[in-house]
Amino acid sequence: MLGTRGSALALAQAEMTEAALKEAWPDLEVERRIIRTTGDRRTDVPLSEVAHAEHLDKGVFIKELEVALEDGEVDVAVHSMKDMPSVLEDGFTVAAVLPRAPVADVLLTRHEGGLGGLPEGATVATSSVRRQRLLQWLRPDLVVVDIRGNVPTRIRKLHENSELDGILLAEAGLRRLGLLKEGKVVSEGRAAHADVLNVEEFPPAAGQGAVALEVRAGDELAHQLVGPVNDPETMVRVGAERQFLELLGAGCETPVGVVTGVEGAELRIKAVVFEDGEPEPLMGEVLGDKENSDALVSRLLSEMTRG
Repeated sequence: MLGTRGSALALAQAEMTEAALKEAWPDLEVERRIIRTTGDRRTDVPLSEVAHAEHLDKGVFIKELEVALEDGEVDVAVHSMKDMPSVLEDGFTVAAVLPRAPVADVLLTRHEGGLGGLPEGATVATSSVRRQRLLQWLRPDLVVVDIRGNVPTRIRKLHENSELDGILLAEAGLRRLGLLKEGKVVSEGRAAHADVLNVEEFPPAAGQGAVALEVRAGDELAHQLVGPVNDPETMVRVGAERQFLELLGAGCETPVGVVTGVEGAELRIKAVVFEDGEPEPLMGEVLGDKENSDALVSRLLSEMTRG
């Protein structure tokens, strides 16, 4: 039994997971259970405030899925990796990740020109504190506001709210929903211009673009079932990204951008960290043995400098 949120993107990711499992195990029967999470229910406050409002110490999009896992109602929970806390509670583990989609962020606008083409004082909406801080750093003149809702809802708000000049969304989600094509996003019959932002200048969230399969830590059967669908390179990359967040003491709502890449035996990690009250971020980049990511992320944190 797969557990998933009910948004269009979550369901697309659940379908990807089902397809991968059935390819690995042709005779496997897979059922799906849709679970509404706190993050889905609380759309009345900014996403960064939901956990505080609900007195949660874990990701607002995973609590109810983990309860279902713990109670044995589902065997595998399908998550967007970027929604998961850097440290899971005892009893749960990420047993596999699917092959990663593109990790970039995308700026959607009604007019061409991308980020550089936005007029001075333009208003851009995003629910991510990381995206907010990056925008404010790169374009201090912009007005950055909060936005909630699933992907189609946010795109609809861009078209229907004349006060919005742009919104930021993940490239992975737009591609998985089949909305991003040839520099435009078409949703509900309306097109918006899409500017895929350079990940070196606008680094994504840790785990962005990855789909995580979470199981009960002691469930050997579930581990065996999802093992064949795991993508080793994606696991190495997101593992290092999450190790960096853990060492930093950061969560999924901390303004941190991380870029990783694997080439042969080497892993590259580049990070941007925004601290409270500091307009200029801490930045750093390291390259080293992918089998020794603990030492690599420790070195990255120790070598980060401002600006």
